[in-house]
Amino acid sequence: MSSSRGRKAPADDRSRDIPMKALVTGGTSGLGRAMASALAEAGAKVALTGRSGGRASSVAADLPEAVGIAMDVRDESSVARAVDQAWSRLGGIDMLVNNAGIGMRTVNPRFMTHPQGFWEVPADGFRAVIETNLTGYFLVAREVAPRMLAAGGGRIVNISVSDSTMRRAGFVPYGPSRAGSEALSRIMAADLRDTGVTVNLLLPGGATVTGMLPQDAVPGGRRFLDPAVMGPPIVWLASGDAAGVHDERIVAAEFEHWLRARNDGP
Repeated sequence: MSSSRGRKAPADDRSRDIPMKALVTGGTSGLGRAMASALAEAGAKVALTGRSGGRASSVAADLPEAVGIAMDVRDESSVARAVDQAWSRLGGIDMLVNNAGIGMRTVNPRFMTHPQGFWEVPADGFRAVIETNLTGYFLVAREVAPRMLAAGGGRIVNISVSDSTMRRAGFVPYGPSRAGSEALSRIMAADLRDTGVTVNLLLPGGATVTGMLPQDAVPGGRRFLDPAVMGPPIVWLASGDAAGVHDERIVAAEFEHWLRARNDGP
């Protein structure tokens, strides 16, 4: 992917306050909660969403300068209403973190140990995952991007997964949904190039301990990444050091190496 480089800084200079207003979808658990927490602790005002407004508000109450908002990313009216609320309560949105999603457990609770062929996947389960993980990204970005353009700029970060997940046997419909979100992100970046609104992809870099994994697949959590791995890169992407960074695919588990290489230059 191409990269537009902003100001460079040492890899360890990411702890100062972030004067950013961020909307994090699917922020009540897993990767979303970890990113919302990291942004809030770095000084950002955060609106985090979940299908349950009560749960979103409860999680937000534990974070500084955070609010919880109900949003069903599959529903246009819910998305429009939630973005309006977030914009009003935060005083604008500088960063959108498109993260809300559902996993393979919704169509096959034993997907890690008993994968099923694509022909065994129920059609309604397929649609539910695509509507959440792909259409949801589109609907939220579609609502936020015009506001960012009118405001003169903004940052969109779309959360993705490893390439192997997109090709792995037994991973329909989750793999295709995430492959689609990557293609969507690349086209969004092309459409928004030179507008002041940047688009980047961020992924953990491996299986992560979240509610998407079956409990019996996490023996002590030793084989999986902690969701906190997403904290440093999302805080950096919200910082002044990431101004102008566009159309990058950043792997959280390799972030320090990636950032050092970027700062060292060609």
